[in-house]
Amino acid sequence: MYIKAKAQLDKKTKNLVKRIRPGEIAIIDHCDLDEVAAESLVNAKVKAVVNASRFISGKYPNQGPQILFKAGIYMLDDVGPGIFNAVKNGDEIEIIDNEVHRNGNVIAKGMVLTGDVISYMQQEAQRNLEEELDKFIENTLEYAKKEKYFITENLPMPAIKTRIRNRHVLVVVRGKEYKEDLMTIRAYIQEVKPVLIGVDGGADALLEFGFKPDIVVGDMDSISDRGLLSAREIVVHAYPDGRAPGLKRVKSLGLEAHVFAAPGTSEDIAMLLAFEKGADLIVAVGSHSSMIDFLEKGRKGMASTFLVRLKIGSKLVDAKGVNKLYRGNLKLSYIIGLLLSALFPIVIVSMVSAPMKQLLRIIALRVKLIFGL
Repeated sequence: MYIKAKAQLDKKTKNLVKRIRPGEIAIIDHCDLDEVAAESLVNAKVKAVVNASRFISGKYPNQGPQILFKAGIYMLDDVGPGIFNAVKNGDEIEIIDNEVHRNGNVIAKGMVLTGDVISYMQQEAQRNLEEELDKFIENTLEYAKKEKYFITENLPMPAIKTRIRNRHVLVVVRGKEYKEDLMTIRAYIQEVKPVLIGVDGGADALLEFGFKPDIVVGDMDSISDRGLLSAREIVVHAYPDGRAPGLKRVKSLGLEAHVFAAPGTSEDIAMLLAFEKGADLIVAVGSHSSMIDFLEKGRKGMASTFLVRLKIGSKLVDAKGVNKLYRGNLKLSYIIGLLLSALFPIVIVSMVSAPMKQLLRIIALRVKLIFGL
């Protein structure tokens, strides 16, 4: 295999995809590439992906590499961190089989990921899943004991202006299959008009579908400036000790924000905020709810998510995968039935109307003349 193109590199894949151009080579440092990151690389139309880390470490069967392979994107695995010193953004590089060349010199070597290699590595990772699950459960229970105050005590809630009480709230996270699920519930959003909360990049997800977020919640590391500027209110997720690194970015855009200091993930506090403010129903899209979801985010447990869902469970509806449950495609039989229904009154009118009878006779006569009948 021979590939020659400009390279763009970043140790955070989510930052890289914002600026890389179609046909360029992505250089990343992303161990256990997750589905969302892989799909963002596919959407960016990259020609190849060179990973300083392991695409599949073997801890669990992550699906990112399989997505890149199906999209026909060349993958070079585990070339080492030195490539970030050997290449600069915009440099033209060459990939020759398992080697990376720049100015005629070999600067990195790795392993080419083929379909067979990916299948083998995922099978090995599947065997390790039980052990990883055991560690995950222990970690979750351990931290759940430490963080139980998250739901048992009255945390100070930010004084938001958006009215939530007795309304539906849609919490959108830019997670797995969020596009398909948002497409499926678009009619619900348009008809019910729930309060729209975008969790970090979830605000951009809402904008993709033509919806403006009422509230943005997060540490502001994966949301665009457009997403922040579109929000009616902003809630910055701070550490329990009050530190809020994301607040600096919000203020740099001339915007005001509330600060919510709490443990856990930003989607946890978004749901907790909706619940404490009196939401009638909370609908989650793209949220993280399984062990694989959390391992892909680099978390070793899900204590806060477990606790929050215990508290708000009676009001929570998770829309993850709803696109698979319901497909809104029109069937041919429905279309034929609709056409027949529309034709029926026309036929009736034709039978009783004298002008229509004459028109039909003329049409019949013309047909006979044309075909010599």
